[in-house]
Amino acid sequence: MVSGETPSLEVSRLAYAYPDGTQALYGVDLSIARGERVALLGPNGAGKTTLVMHLNGILTAGHGTVTVAGLPVRGDTMKEIRRRVGLVFQDPDDQLFMPTVREDVAFGPVNMGVRGEELERRIKDALDRVGMLEALDRPPHHLSYGQRRRVAVATVLAMEPEILVLDEPSSNLDPAARRELAEVLRSLDVTVLMVTHDLPYALELCPRSLILSDGVIAADGPTGELLADAELLAAHRLELPYGFAITERG
Repeated sequence: MVSGETPSLEVSRLAYAYPDGTQALYGVDLSIARGERVALLGPNGAGKTTLVMHLNGILTAGHGTVTVAGLPVRGDTMKEIRRRVGLVFQDPDDQLFMPTVREDVAFGPVNMGVRGEELERRIKDALDRVGMLEALDRPPHHLSYGQRRRVAVATVLAMEPEILVLDEPSSNLDPAARRELAEVLRSLDVTVLMVTHDLPYALELCPRSLILSDGVIAADGPTGELLADAELLAAHRLELPYGFAITERG
């Protein structure tokens, strides 16, 4: 990030308790620079989903602040925040519900008032960026699971977001679809926050990782260094696949 440039995402002292009294976040601080690709790692129950739901206002802070490209997340900014923060769900079928791929990708921009040539440009540009332009007029349910996941990414890219947040992007993908999605994500010129249990995928795609554990950021650093620390992983119930070796690419 250029010195003085506004971060894509800034979270300060974020704490949150659910209505039943369950405390999920205890004071999260993090900053993600424009253009960074960062993995959010942590065991089940660590607070990852709760944190992500604060990024576009699904939940609002009990204490602390969330800022996206300098814009605070609050009631009067919600429409713009939800354009700037693109959430890609774990299951693409939760995101694709229109008769054709074109209509799915158009859905968000149309709701923002985009029409005509600009709408067509956004649809084709988003699909081209994920390698799915040839599927423009196909029904989503005729596509493979990996293709549907890439179209789900396109539906968010068409909104021209500041930050792309992906929930377990590699889940249920075969090796070829996994590689194709990795190539897409590496090529994008947006900030990426990837929530994942897939540590090798985090290493492949994200130079930096955060470990969220018990509602706080327990570690923040180069992904390869964090994943090479066996004691750190064990302390936060994270495990590399059997036989997986950390190499210099991390």
